[in-house]
Amino acid sequence: MRKAIIVGASSGLGLELAKLMAQDGWSLGLAARSMEALEALRQELGTSLHLQRLDVTQTDSVPAALDALASALGGVDCIVISAGVSPYNRKLEWAIEEATLATNVMGFAACANWAAHRFFEQKAGHLVGLSSVASLLGSPQVPAYNASKAFVSRYLEGLRFNLGRYGVSVTDIRPGYVDTPMTKGQKGMFWLLDARAASLEIYRAILGKRRVAYVPRRWGLVAKLILVAPGSVIARFSN
Repeated sequence: MRKAIIVGASSGLGLELAKLMAQDGWSLGLAARSMEALEALRQELGTSLHLQRLDVTQTDSVPAALDALASALGGVDCIVISAGVSPYNRKLEWAIEEATLATNVMGFAACANWAAHRFFEQKAGHLVGLSSVASLLGSPQVPAYNASKAFVSRYLEGLRFNLGRYGVSVTDIRPGYVDTPMTKGQKGMFWLLDARAASLEIYRAILGKRRVAYVPRRWGLVAKLILVAPGSVIARFSN
């Protein structure tokens, strides 16, 4: 049986991926800050899930928590790191920036680093990180979020270069706008996918072990345009 850990499984894309993977026969270890939400998911799925409370901002606790899930599963083939926050912060309040970076950068890196060591030792495994189309440009509304997703993509790329020769796969998922609790109240969203539809595309990318996957795929074309557009044009439309 395939075995996976999902970090950030209590809501949004992590939650929907957990449902899909459980229904497809994966044995799952789920981690999130809210044990209540994880218990509710276990009741909904009616299947055996291994649960672990984990606040990724407490980076010292990450290895022990993930070790516990891997031990409960009897091994791990795949880890999906979905935990993230995206608070509006046009006024650049430092407390908000700091909290965003603590989750999206330090928390993500702690989980990815654990996976890198584990899969290197196994000489096999699949690390999946949820970045974003937002990784491609800065944002006046959510500056730390976009910057943090750029970190996620580059960190995943580095791990791919490092570990690919040892049989480890690394997938960088870059969703566009998805209707999740994290995007509630945000304006200007288009091509908005519901979380279920987005998770289906993400799951296909996981099964295909794609290196980089835009969700939906048409964001890949937008990404190419963003990379060649003048900064003045990007600034105009981002405001």
